[in-house]
Amino acid sequence: MSNDCVNFVNEVNAAMPSAPPKPQARLGAKLRLLRRQENLSQVQLAERLAISPSYLNLIEGNKRPLTAQLLLRLAQVFQLDLRTFAPEEDLRISEDLMEAFGDALFDRDVIPAQEVRDLAMNNPALSRAVFRLYQAYQAAKGGLDTLSEQFSDGQGFDPDRTQLPSESVGDFLQSARNYYPELEEAAEALWKGAALDADLLYPGLLNAFEARGLRVEIRRAEAMPGQLRRFEPERKVLHLSELLPVRSRVFQLAHQWALLEHGDLLDRLTDHTALGTPGARALGRVALANYFASAVAMPYGAFLRAVKAERYDIELLTRRFQAGFEQVCHRLTTLRRPGEEGVPFHFLRIDIAGNISKSFSASGIRIARYSGCCPRWNVHAAFLTPGLIRTQVSEFPDGRRYFCIARTLQRDTGSYRGQHAIQALGLGCELGYAKELVYSDGIRLDQPPVPVGVTCRLCDRTDCEQRAFPPLQTPFKVDENLRRSSFYASLG
Repeated sequence: MSNDCVNFVNEVNAAMPSAPPKPQARLGAKLRLLRRQENLSQVQLAERLAISPSYLNLIEGNKRPLTAQLLLRLAQVFQLDLRTFAPEEDLRISEDLMEAFGDALFDRDVIPAQEVRDLAMNNPALSRAVFRLYQAYQAAKGGLDTLSEQFSDGQGFDPDRTQLPSESVGDFLQSARNYYPELEEAAEALWKGAALDADLLYPGLLNAFEARGLRVEIRRAEAMPGQLRRFEPERKVLHLSELLPVRSRVFQLAHQWALLEHGDLLDRLTDHTALGTPGARALGRVALANYFASAVAMPYGAFLRAVKAERYDIELLTRRFQAGFEQVCHRLTTLRRPGEEGVPFHFLRIDIAGNISKSFSASGIRIARYSGCCPRWNVHAAFLTPGLIRTQVSEFPDGRRYFCIARTLQRDTGSYRGQHAIQALGLGCELGYAKELVYSDGIRLDQPPVPVGVTCRLCDRTDCEQRAFPPLQTPFKVDENLRRSSFYASLG
């Protein structure tokens, strides 16, 4: 068995001292489900695992632990992805279900959170099926809202669309923990093969294109209306808009290189169950080409060393690697190489209306799929101080604490007539990692945290004056003789 497998099993079974308590993993139920899927009796499976049937019965009843040694035997006996036994998978499934049951559709039903967790842990396949059904419901509801518009402009309506391509790609990246070693290796191979220099990265990439028989042309903005990059395969010409600064030209060159040189790899990586439609797979290829471009602009080893030396000073890193603020934040979420990991971050980007356009979580924080995030998150307050970084120590209802930073981003169109859209980006980690970040300097990490939640429906705090909806777990009561500061506050 490989060291990576052993390390993973150790991660599953080890208790992290700095991490807050998580729901106890009920691996016995998963083992029972696996046995039934393989049409094996307890006696037959016990024989293959070299244990007694009575001991196997105790494991399936969660009365004895499923040890690392037995997990390794399972991996040898079956073609098994050990990540299906990871506690965080149980947590993710249960959180998805909690969001689904938080829909107003279930207002008449009192669904205890523990019952949802029990369902996710004991019946993960059924739980995923229930959540897919909810996704289909959401898609159908959204389809009805836009059906007349689709018919009016001649487009068809796809009744089988149960998830937006962007949501599918988000699940795809999350399933890989936003780390793709093959793309990292491909980026390192380009650096070596093209003899790239960190101080001359743009001309080095231009030389690599020229050596491949490709020409790069910088075009005037009026010649490429609404376009920043366009490749013409027949002429072997890559057009880049003059509106792109040098750092963005580097990114676009590397992105196009991924499409040209590593198309087969992109196809293989996007042949994934999470990407069930052609649109999702196409968008997945774009996301992976962007990943490759970031790996070229910010090579793993050099970037990780700089990150640790400068304590995650994003502004400094943007200048050292000639990258944008958002690009650096993206790259920080990909530092998951075994033995060379960075801080596990969560990441989200919102617009001024609160719509979440990008999200990823390695910190354990929950980011809602179908509704806006809690208004107490500092990512919203970032709009009040454009261009400045805001910090926040927050606590979720489950007691887990996070240290987060947020800042606005303004799209640089390079033109007076261009629309300078403003967005806000949030980046954060568990509080135990905060001291590794320069942004925690001078901040009392033991200060009373800001109480936040995932969404109003999933947050059980009844004293919040910023509530927009009643919590799922508390019956909604109206006292016409009482006017509170917030309509939904203090419901208990």
